[in-house]
Amino acid sequence: MNTTNIDPLADVLGLMRDLRARCEWDAAQTHESLRPYLIEEAHELDDAIRLQDDKLVREELGDLLLQVLFHSVLAEERGSFSFADVAEGLITKMKGRHPHLYGDAAKEPWERMKSRQRKSISEGLPSGLPALHRAHRLQDRAAGVGFDWPDVEGPASKVEEELGEVRSELEKSPPPKPGAPPVLDERHYALEAELGDLLFAVVNLCRKAGVHSSIALDKANAKFERRFQLIEKMARERGIDVPHAGLDKLDALWDEAKLAERAGGSPDGK
Repeated sequence: MNTTNIDPLADVLGLMRDLRARCEWDAAQTHESLRPYLIEEAHELDDAIRLQDDKLVREELGDLLLQVLFHSVLAEERGSFSFADVAEGLITKMKGRHPHLYGDAAKEPWERMKSRQRKSISEGLPSGLPALHRAHRLQDRAAGVGFDWPDVEGPASKVEEELGEVRSELEKSPPPKPGAPPVLDERHYALEAELGDLLFAVVNLCRKAGVHSSIALDKANAKFERRFQLIEKMARERGIDVPHAGLDKLDALWDEAKLAERAGGSPDGK
């Protein structure tokens, strides 16, 4: 850990200004051209956190900080705002979010405070926000103004209700055979709507249970990928052709994969 008496933030900000002055690539960048890098660096940091790799997290935090500084220096050059303004705005915002700590106001949920400033429930949500995360945030905002169940029983019942409606639509319009394209008619869109409602209800159940649906699904994806890779490994060792093995044989391999994970101390214990 670095304990030297220097201002590392000032140093890296000075470095960014120097790069803008002397590096052709850095000098050519704009807010628009940097957009893909900002998204990429955020995803790389997310991967590092998922891997629980402190060294990598530290590195990726630096890369993300570079993007913040880059955009700040670009704005500084055109006289719009500086990094100091960004930091000051952040301090003001964080103190405003905690009036009970930095003032004499009573403690109040953040979403309730923000609801008084918004014109609509979706105001300020990024257009590119992943669907699961957007659903979670919309539900958070609705809960902030009192539109919420008191416990998990309501969301759980809603999931069951929506699943029943999906089953009803499936009875009316059986899904296409494997490999056949779906028929995009009214029945298809009715089923799509019901499945969307089911997903939204599951997200709400996750939220009410204190679980973020996108993180839960990410872990479920990783678990499925890990187990299926084990199935493929076992199949290769036994000379089994996976695409032609059939469901019964693959299901038996799946059960073996689960048992192997348990024996190996799988993180999820399943």
